[in-house]
Amino acid sequence: MNLPFMQLDVFAPRSFCGNPLAVVLDADALDGACMQTVATWLGLSETTFVLRPTEPGADYRLRIFTPGGELPFAGHPTLGTCSAWLQHGGVPARADTVMQQSAIGLVPVKRSDATNAVAAQRLAFAAPPMRPEAVKPDLLHQVCTALGLTPADVRASAWLDNGPRWLTLWLGTADTVLQLEPDHVALKRLRVKVGVAAPQAPGHETAIEVRAFVSPAGVLEDPVTGSLNASLAQWLIGNGEQPAHYVAAQGTRLGRSGRVHIAQDTQGQVWVGGDVRMVLQGQIDVHAL
Repeated sequence: MNLPFMQLDVFAPRSFCGNPLAVVLDADALDGACMQTVATWLGLSETTFVLRPTEPGADYRLRIFTPGGELPFAGHPTLGTCSAWLQHGGVPARADTVMQQSAIGLVPVKRSDATNAVAAQRLAFAAPPMRPEAVKPDLLHQVCTALGLTPADVRASAWLDNGPRWLTLWLGTADTVLQLEPDHVALKRLRVKVGVAAPQAPGHETAIEVRAFVSPAGVLEDPVTGSLNASLAQWLIGNGEQPAHYVAAQGTRLGRSGRVHIAQDTQGQVWVGGDVRMVLQGQIDVHAL
């Protein structure tokens, strides 16, 4: 059985500098074990599978897999899958918004008028509600040790949960974020996904620098992470660290230049946007699964 397949570059101001995503369309015949096999073999941070919706109001349903397991929600797969679905001929019920069904419920994705000279779609998803929790001091100490930090280096910390659960650290400078050399074995043993961010120096084109360490999911460092940036935005805007509109950089240490566009609307909803670019399209042969 051959299924339509696309690979896209998400949060990419130009091709090959964002976070790659594999999308398998018309995947209703595959079960979860088959999906996991494909995702593990591809080895990308996430692979998604597009299915017919089962909830009223949804335009399509997706399942998201890392090499290590399934996720209830993730940001760059949301934007990339929406772009793939539209390019595959999907027509949303509403002209300005696509409604995606995922394990956490319906997630609106809106299309922007922002375009680029090269083929790119600017899309933005509505950040799901985020639940912050305090980090226990002992765990904070262990995570800081694995990152080569002391608790004194951390200006603020919290668990941020919007489906994926991130132990998040707010540091003093972007240079500190970029200089981190994590002990990934220790982070995997702690079974925590860690997001680290800090403000850029004045005059930088972006407001903050972000890194995401996801050893428990089978990926050492994610190039650009929508779910983390969604929670970060609600946290940082909520505590006055960032304004209602800003741009985050991520992927710098990996040789990427991911750009995440954050905007909080007048109703308080945070939107997480970026450019999505088609890189590969064709078919994937899954008859042996």
